Amino acid sequence: MYNRNMNNLPSEIQQALLQDAALRDIVTARRKHLLEILWENRYLTRAGLIARVEAMLKKGCFGASAWEDTFYRDMCVVRDAFQAAGYHLAYSRKKNRAGYYLRDKDKLSLTLQRVIAGAVAEVDRAQINISANFQPRERVQQGLSITDLANQVVAYRQSQREAAHA
Repeated sequence: MYNRNMNNLPSEIQQALLQDAALRDIVTARRKHLLEILWENRYLTRAGLIARVEAMLKKGCFGASAWEDTFYRDMCVVRDAFQAAGYHLAYSRKKNRAGYYLRDKDKLSLTLQRVIAGAVAEVDRAQINISANFQPRERVQQGLSITDLANQVVAYRQSQREAAHA
């Protein structure tokens, strides 16, 4: 008789099947991205999660009219998946920490901790001293310039993703 237990397969095979399913099915893709986002990030609200998934897939991927129901169904599956692996997805309503998070996990994922540590190691003290002497107008201009560059990078990456899926 056919054995339906995928747990016997190596994780690399399971991952390859999941990747294929996510490329073919928007529901699987949304749920996969929700899992990955929640694994790496904490205290994200519904709006924050939707925005991140839409940035990875496409705007409106939760649907135009019943997006709240779609999000709820996706989150039920995501919650059950985490629970099957021994994790508890919870929601905080605290003022400074509102959003979904995994209970009993560090506030920051290990990956994010490494990224922050790497960024701190790259801080240039001389540049900080220069920036500290900026006038408010210059600080705003620098902030806007950085934001503009970030937006250009996001737009470029989005166009690359769309070209790859076309």
